[in-house]
Amino acid sequence: MRVVIVTESFPPDVNGVAHCALQTARHLVDRGHAPVVVAPAPAPGHKPDAFAPCPVVHVPSLPLPGYPQVRVALPSRRLAATLVEHRADVVHLASPFVLGVRGMAAAARLGIPAVAVYQTDLAGYARTYMGAGEAAAWRRIRSVHGAADLTLAPSSAALHDLETHGVPRVEMWPRGVDTERFRPDRRDEALRRELAPNGELIVGYVGRLAPEKQVELLAGVCGLEGVRVVIVGDGPSRPGLEQSLPGAVFLGRRTGDDLARVFASFDVFAHTGPFETFCQTVQEAMASGLPVVAPAAGGPLDLVAHGSTGLLVPPCDATAVREAVRSLAADPGLRAAFGAAGRATVEGRTWAAVGDRLIGYYTKVLAGCRTAVAA
Repeated sequence: MRVVIVTESFPPDVNGVAHCALQTARHLVDRGHAPVVVAPAPAPGHKPDAFAPCPVVHVPSLPLPGYPQVRVALPSRRLAATLVEHRADVVHLASPFVLGVRGMAAAARLGIPAVAVYQTDLAGYARTYMGAGEAAAWRRIRSVHGAADLTLAPSSAALHDLETHGVPRVEMWPRGVDTERFRPDRRDEALRRELAPNGELIVGYVGRLAPEKQVELLAGVCGLEGVRVVIVGDGPSRPGLEQSLPGAVFLGRRTGDDLARVFASFDVFAHTGPFETFCQTVQEAMASGLPVVAPAAGGPLDLVAHGSTGLLVPPCDATAVREAVRSLAADPGLRAAFGAAGRATVEGRTWAAVGDRLIGYYTKVLAGCRTAVAA
């Protein structure tokens, strides 16, 4: 099968869309298929991922105003040319927004079926950044995904949102996790002593530092006695968070085995963002054997079993976050039980299993298109 993956983000970017697109490409190659990736060009001075498993076509891009870590693709003939030159059987649209919309239009012109992967809560972002515009965001989502032959939602909450807002032909496609990389035995006592020299309980956050993630909700956790908050990631909110999270340690961006070592060295993982369509870092924390505190909204609803693998709290409630962490800090046995249960929960969620499910969706879409032509 010849697949063109059109993605709004790809390594060296570090985010859920980029990671999922990379894992998809790797799995397609492993299964003997022929993918090509089309993505915005990285920022000057940033080298593309040398370990990309397939050809990557970069289109010109510019930084998003106010959020330079995000690159927005400019109009380019390279996209349509790639679909033709690669003789694509199917177009995979990863979180279509700008480049993906052009990919959808090009696929339609060329008569190539398109599978769109819903990964970004644009409506939530509209509320966060503009204070309004949620209805307009859903109109755009409905327009973009309604043109696809199939839309894949990463969680039951996302699927419900899409169907409620009139998006047709939606199926569930969750995310895998690398349980070989993220595992409890990567815990590093030397790193722990560096992060918490007085033996504090380490509460970690991993993700973008941006307004929609609401990392400032951890301010109350910073005030708990015997607790050290450690923040992994970067983004436009970092300067403000360094002021609002007193005593927190900021490690910046971490990747690969280094990130896995940091994860496993936490005692509790706390996620604060209420707009997650999936939340890959929660899965990575569970694979690392950590109890999780997360909002009872979006993707975490599928991932965290409240009272078994972690604690779900009301979204945007700093007091609830603090009290959940306080209860875990006071009970080492509960932390260990939640962590072990979380690890057991994710052990079967490999990228290979998830990738095979995706290939099944491709096959279904192609069969449907052939049936329509025959009719």
